[in-house]
Amino acid sequence: MSRSSSTAQEIVERALKLSRGDGCMVLVEERSTANLRWAGNSLTTNGVTEGRTVTVIALTEGSHGTSVGVMERSGLRTGAGGEAVPGAPDELEELVRAAERASREAVPAEDAQPMVTPQEAGAGGEWDAAPSTTDISVFAEFAPGLGREFDRYGAANHLLYGYAEHEVTSTFLGTSSGLRLRHDQPTGTVELNAKSAAPGVAGGHSTWVGQATRDFADVDTEALGAELNRRMEWARNRVDLPAGRYETLLPPSAVADMMIELYGENGARDAVEGRTVFSGADGGTRLGERLARLPLTLYSDPAAAGLECAPFVLTDAPGRRATAFDNGLPLRRTEWISGGELAALNQTRHSAALTGLPMTGHIDNLVLDLPGASATLDGMIAGTERGLLLTCLWYIRMVDPQTMLLTGLTRDGVYLVEDGKVSGAVNNFRFNESPVSLLERATEAGAPTRTLARETGDFFSRTAMPPLRIPDFNMSTVSQAF
Repeated sequence: MSRSSSTAQEIVERALKLSRGDGCMVLVEERSTANLRWAGNSLTTNGVTEGRTVTVIALTEGSHGTSVGVMERSGLRTGAGGEAVPGAPDELEELVRAAERASREAVPAEDAQPMVTPQEAGAGGEWDAAPSTTDISVFAEFAPGLGREFDRYGAANHLLYGYAEHEVTSTFLGTSSGLRLRHDQPTGTVELNAKSAAPGVAGGHSTWVGQATRDFADVDTEALGAELNRRMEWARNRVDLPAGRYETLLPPSAVADMMIELYGENGARDAVEGRTVFSGADGGTRLGERLARLPLTLYSDPAAAGLECAPFVLTDAPGRRATAFDNGLPLRRTEWISGGELAALNQTRHSAALTGLPMTGHIDNLVLDLPGASATLDGMIAGTERGLLLTCLWYIRMVDPQTMLLTGLTRDGVYLVEDGKVSGAVNNFRFNESPVSLLERATEAGAPTRTLARETGDFFSRTAMPPLRIPDFNMSTVSQAF
């Protein structure tokens, strides 16, 4: 879908002008996406798309509080200046009126707060500038490198499959309290699978690597291909192992999946209400308790190098973890775990008032760091007498919120390490583990590197994680998945 002749800024201004309620917020999201897909050592599809989504959040004040109506529409037709297209229904006005009707019919919002004022808000980008965009040229260096890997893998009787995508989203926020903020977010990911039916390679072994990137300038296809090939070579020897507890090395990607799951459960209100692993035994929370044996720090920072994200709250609906009532509030570096101790839990202004804890909003990146750690995954392999090396975790599901016990599968390569070297590929497992328990038991952490989580990276791609050594990772059953 191509953009209409009106700008995002014009749509914001006209929607606010059309508003007849007691308050209004308008979000216009401009998306520009380029992608490549390949299979069997050949590009199959590529494309570029553009899209616009307009969200109107209408507020109605009543004797019992503030009610909220949220309406969203893609493909909205508008003319110049955000006005109606001549001879056609005024789709923007229809959207505003629909949000106002929904607001009048809704019960008062529990998390209602006064709208943020310009004096309270964080800093945004240049309001009047055109939306940022991407196009197929973002792959100018990546695509030729991928072609060379196709040739190399074809000669080795291996097949490459995968997908690369680059999206740039410009979000414009305007409110009847005077906010005019915008944020431009580039997000890129590349995922490669290698498969083989070559003689001597166990069971048509499959392996995966992925990378998150802002602009593809830092994506080294030769290095990604070499890592995939190394793992395919490891799989020339096959070892079957039973379920049990094994010393296990978790690479940054697998650590990211577990820490994203932890981050998603760190709401202060849920903890105070006794719902989560962060709830105190006698009420309250576990803030100040030691969670990790090592002095690890888990933090989010909108300005983290290579992981930059929105420096202010930007969301389209009320909620427990993030609420549109907080739209525009500044976000700063927050240490969720500091030196191994639980230091903060996610808070909206509403939950902060209920819990008496500081407001600490959700930030769209996550870093786990052990100050001074320099070990690499290869170095940790070299220091392992006997253990397992994972690559990917998959199909992760919650079993028990009170302990944050998760279950899931290993996928695309589990390897046996003996005497400091990888000696072969082993069967897959179902695991049962808690991210909090992993932090309690981890005996070694390496240096953090930017990484892409295998399962959760689709919606949370900005992470930097270290490899971890777990002395007794619980492989609960053998899995036939591969």
